[in-house]
Amino acid sequence: MQKGGAMYRLKRRQRVQTSVERAWNFLQHPANLDRITPPDLRFRIISELPEIMYNGLIVEYRITIPMLGTHTWVTEIKHIRQGLSFVDEQRLGPYRFWYHYHEIQPDSSGVLLLDQVDYQPPLGLLGKIAHTVYIQKTLQRIFDYRQVMVEKILTQELHSSEPPTS
Repeated sequence: MQKGGAMYRLKRRQRVQTSVERAWNFLQHPANLDRITPPDLRFRIISELPEIMYNGLIVEYRITIPMLGTHTWVTEIKHIRQGLSFVDEQRLGPYRFWYHYHEIQPDSSGVLLLDQVDYQPPLGLLGKIAHTVYIQKTLQRIFDYRQVMVEKILTQELHSSEPPTS
């Protein structure tokens, strides 16, 4: 845990009618993050990406946060458990701390996708105020959008012979 401000947790659970293999195939391609990020964030991946993620992969993005401008965000992919889970952890970016755990679990109707983000805004007390009036709502909106897009992509492509990649 980081000093200098409050830590927060965002948890999401989503059931999708797809297979673990199809869900993992989609999530293991870092370029797919662009497909599930709201367009108003003008999200761009800057670094060169491999076909699939690997432990220690560093990914650099540019993201525009409404009212706050464009920021560089660098994450490291780590703790990959093939077909099950991985973490993206911020190395440089708009948060003081960001640790995003992703997990896929088999479910009777397909898969259960779990997201848990532990994060800390910058700027101490000012960050705590910003979280209350802006950050929390913005993250909820981003993850709401992600849920809609993941559902759309994985279920639309369920009957396709093509893998769900970019």
